[in-house]
Amino acid sequence: MTVAIVLFTSDLRLHDHPPLHAALASADEVVPLFVLDDGVEATGFGAPNRRAFLADCLRDLDAGLRERGGRLIIRQGDVADEVGGLVGETGADAVHMAAGVSGYAQRREERLREALERVGCRLSVHDAVITTLAPGAVVPSGAGRDHFAVFTPYFRRWSEEGLRSPFRAPRTVRVPEATASAALPTRAGLRGLSPGLAEGGETEGRRLSAAWRRSGLASYEELHDDMAGDATSRLSPHLHFGTLSPTELVHRARAAGGPGAEAFVRQLCWRDFHHQVLAARPGAARSDYRPRQDRWRTGRAAEEETAAWKEGRTGYPVIDAAMRQLLHEGWMHNRARLLTASFLAKTLYVDWRAGARHFLDLLVDGDIANNQLNWQWVAGTGTDSRPNRVLNPVTQAKRYDPDGAYVRRWVPELAEISGAAVHEPWKLPERERARYDYPEPVVALSEGLARFKQARGLD
Repeated sequence: MTVAIVLFTSDLRLHDHPPLHAALASADEVVPLFVLDDGVEATGFGAPNRRAFLADCLRDLDAGLRERGGRLIIRQGDVADEVGGLVGETGADAVHMAAGVSGYAQRREERLREALERVGCRLSVHDAVITTLAPGAVVPSGAGRDHFAVFTPYFRRWSEEGLRSPFRAPRTVRVPEATASAALPTRAGLRGLSPGLAEGGETEGRRLSAAWRRSGLASYEELHDDMAGDATSRLSPHLHFGTLSPTELVHRARAAGGPGAEAFVRQLCWRDFHHQVLAARPGAARSDYRPRQDRWRTGRAAEEETAAWKEGRTGYPVIDAAMRQLLHEGWMHNRARLLTASFLAKTLYVDWRAGARHFLDLLVDGDIANNQLNWQWVAGTGTDSRPNRVLNPVTQAKRYDPDGAYVRRWVPELAEISGAAVHEPWKLPERERARYDYPEPVVALSEGLARFKQARGLD
């Protein structure tokens, strides 16, 4: 009786799961394993919102396996130690897992490989599970160039590549009966959760994906920046935890066709782009991808302004609306992420790492590759070819929330202000302003822009 272990990480699904497919094809019994990794907690990455969503995902994965005669095995501790111990318990001769891209994932894989070699067990790492194309599957021409630093040529090459066909979910999974498991984690007892946090799990992810494909995909190109319309897919948490396959999403979007589908596929490619950058430059999770001589503001004033930004009390309604959405949902509209990041890093001229850390503390889709590299893109330290662009929050608000519905939804103290006037409450007559419990702007946009230009030597 041969046994293989499938180590689930950021791929918490049964549909289109190459490691599980390979294990089932090569072994009589399979141990589906998830390790509650102490190392993740030590890095501070185990934020409450993601822990809650993870608990949903694991519960749903276990339920799906039980429908097929199996179950999910939970262990807690160091991944290499726990997998090595399970190999000894079950006599498994192979471990299958998806390839990761972060520095932590790469180090974890290296430790696991060394541990398994010592006990004569083979580690099979499968590419194109967490992303559509594996990092490094396409690279620029020229010696020593291991990744694309500019999105457009990457997208062109990415689009030319053929994709593997998605695997169906297995019908049966046989798990060794005597294999012990810890209890599934739950949301119960978790503190600091966003009250509007979405539900996790493959079942919910596939339901959400199918519903959005019917009602939102066709209009995605036209409406995805409409902040009040909320016309994005909201699939990012499911992509982060791998309850949905990006490969399957690309196939389904291309089958649907049309401008909306093309725009959605482009966004999935952006996700692959950031992952291939991080795989090649793991240090970009903490350090500038393109080193600059930025002297980010510090001191009491900067700390107070950053606190106001986090709380949604900057005096700029569209920024405050976005930050309050983040606090309430553990998620934020894509255009809002750009605006809030630009405001912190360029208007307030505060280190992008402070903003990225706050996002990771709350975002249910908080992903090292996408979060850190998008922050760097906005801050001008990353892959953006126009690193000194500054997004004016008022201009952007009038363009993407023209009648102020998004702002009024999240900043209710301004709900009585009609139309676009809600974006500039400081322009209202003083008697009218006094009616609202809303702060004055923490800095004038002209002052912030002048400070930024001076710091970057753009005068």
